[in-house]
Amino acid sequence: MAANSFMVPLGTPAPAFDLTAIDGGSVSLGDLKGSPATLVVFLSNHCPYVRHIESGIGALAAAYGSRLSVVAICSNDSVNYPDDDPTHLAEQAARAGFTFPYLLDDTQEVAKAYHAACTPDFFLYDAQFQLVYRGEFDGARPGNSVPVTGSSLRAAIDALLEGDAVPEEQNPSLGCSIKWKPGNAPA
Repeated sequence: MAANSFMVPLGTPAPAFDLTAIDGGSVSLGDLKGSPATLVVFLSNHCPYVRHIESGIGALAAAYGSRLSVVAICSNDSVNYPDDDPTHLAEQAARAGFTFPYLLDDTQEVAKAYHAACTPDFFLYDAQFQLVYRGEFDGARPGNSVPVTGSSLRAAIDALLEGDAVPEEQNPSLGCSIKWKPGNAPA
């Protein structure tokens, strides 16, 4: 089922996390400190909206290099959605050219803390981890003819890195709803 992002208020601080990566080890929000921009993106492997843009996400992260810290988080119930288990997420990361950590939110508490609603769901923070952008990657969707460029997110990243104000008018992301474990969906 398709869902829009919740459009968390701009200026909201990034919730702390410490999650296991698909390749072992752990990554915390504090590990991303020191970057002028940090992107936290909620993804999954099975969602057609994510699959449609996943290579674009990999290319965007590579294009910004060290100027942008990126971390992906999968919060989906991998028991009921086995395509989102660590093995399949690793295959996705290789297929899409992800060079950033891909983390597992098995308790789904991080998704709740971020008010993530869908995959993909993008949250861009400044150097102080204050939210400056939440919304779509671009206008590309499965079945439409809009090219995958990341134009909406790139405009926000560019403004942030150039010291300009990120426009407050932002379009929500659209994707598959997060697959909550039974009884775990936010109220």
